[in-house]
Amino acid sequence: MISLIVTLMFATSFDVFGETKSFDDIQTLLTSKSFNDKQKAVTLIAQSDDKNKAQLLNSLLEKRVVYGKKDKALWFVVSDTFKKGSEIENVVTGEKVTVAKKRNYRSVTLNNKMRSQIKTLLATLALTGSDLAQKQAGAQRLIGEVDEPLAMALSELVEKESDGVTKSYLNVALAVYTLTGQGTDAEKIESIDVLASSGLPQAFEALQVARVTIDDDNTPLAQALNAAIDDYNQTQKVVNAAQTLYFGLSLGSVLVLAGIGLAITFGVMGVINMAHGELIMLGAYTTYVMQQLLPAYTGMALLLSIPCAFVVSGLVGVLIERSVIRHLYGRPLETLLATFGISLILQQAVRSIFSPLNRSVSTPEFMSGMIDVSPMLQLTASRMYIIVFCLLVFFALLFVLKRTSLGLQVRAVSQNRSMARAMGVRSEWVDMATFGLGSGIAGVAGVALSQLTNVGPNMGQAYIIDSFMVVVFGGVGNLWGTLAAGLSLGVFNKILELGQGRC
Repeated sequence: MISLIVTLMFATSFDVFGETKSFDDIQTLLTSKSFNDKQKAVTLIAQSDDKNKAQLLNSLLEKRVVYGKKDKALWFVVSDTFKKGSEIENVVTGEKVTVAKKRNYRSVTLNNKMRSQIKTLLATLALTGSDLAQKQAGAQRLIGEVDEPLAMALSELVEKESDGVTKSYLNVALAVYTLTGQGTDAEKIESIDVLASSGLPQAFEALQVARVTIDDDNTPLAQALNAAIDDYNQTQKVVNAAQTLYFGLSLGSVLVLAGIGLAITFGVMGVINMAHGELIMLGAYTTYVMQQLLPAYTGMALLLSIPCAFVVSGLVGVLIERSVIRHLYGRPLETLLATFGISLILQQAVRSIFSPLNRSVSTPEFMSGMIDVSPMLQLTASRMYIIVFCLLVFFALLFVLKRTSLGLQVRAVSQNRSMARAMGVRSEWVDMATFGLGSGIAGVAGVALSQLTNVGPNMGQAYIIDSFMVVVFGGVGNLWGTLAAGLSLGVFNKILELGQGRC
């Protein structure tokens, strides 16, 4: 495929870098003071069969290729910057040396024409690879970079391309070239249809640029451009609404996780737990500790953090209930003050152990990246995992409360404590188990929260008020109400943020 492109773009052929004569030609041209010679060198690099030609072209583009003033040997700059003490690697032999004197080397300079040439060559080189993602990215990079020789080659490649995404990018690249080139009005109108249906931002930019160049609004070309731009703007509004809803649901999922444990303890025990935010914080710090123990396995560390955070926060919750709260049942104001003091103690304990500085938790590779719904709509993968995780935790808790003996006793105590005790239910044990369960779920919320923000001693304070809002809005002890309240408050919050941004 790329051989066809290079044949149409350039007239000469070339051997691989490994052959001395061929590389000497490249080296001589690339170290010349003439930009025309350097352009020829770039052409020869692209036509070669060497597997490292993409690396060399990228390094030229990034200003990371130098040559010796005496022997004209080419070197890659391995270090971040080129200075005395920097590490460089020979382009041919792979030998690595340390720069003793910077003045003995000179960087290979490029002009704008060469940069454009290299970018186009890198894009076309990617079309020959077996990596589908790189192939699609290479085709996308061609948009706006197509010239006449490349357009002729791409026209034949489009017909042979089997991948639909790559083919659509190539069609858009050709349509942009046609719209901004010397095509007829009929050809340009046809290219407008291609660009309007693509949904790509580069296509919209090309439509806007073309519209500025037309003075008469009554021509068919101007009308087609206006219609395409209006359609794009309308679609963009729908996309923005979908993104706002998605971000709102992801925020709402965190609020549900943060509030669902509080809904249980508040509904069953009537305890206003101001330390609930710190239990969330403990879950987040548990995730951080697990990643420190398993630095090479971030995905495994995150999965192990879920049960560990549940146990850590749950045990701390049981300790709080057994040592303090059980003495204060029926006195909500005193439990509020007591748990507020406990929250301060937990914050200071974390500062003493981990320091007051925020800690960063890495996102596993399987949660990274974007989900491409359409060319105009990309969703963050990590937020999708959090939404799914929230629903899994919710239904697991619903199962525990509806299908287990513990759930039956919890519901009995929450509805009528005296009658439950008369029927033989140990309300003290139910209180302890309920508080531990709610605290454990708060720890699980901390695991999810660690993927959205930095972990710090004060992170729980930002969510305690929101947690109480979710509980009150959804109904005390009502799990379905808590789910609806958390998700709706998250969406409403994002809508308000969007409105404030427009003001």
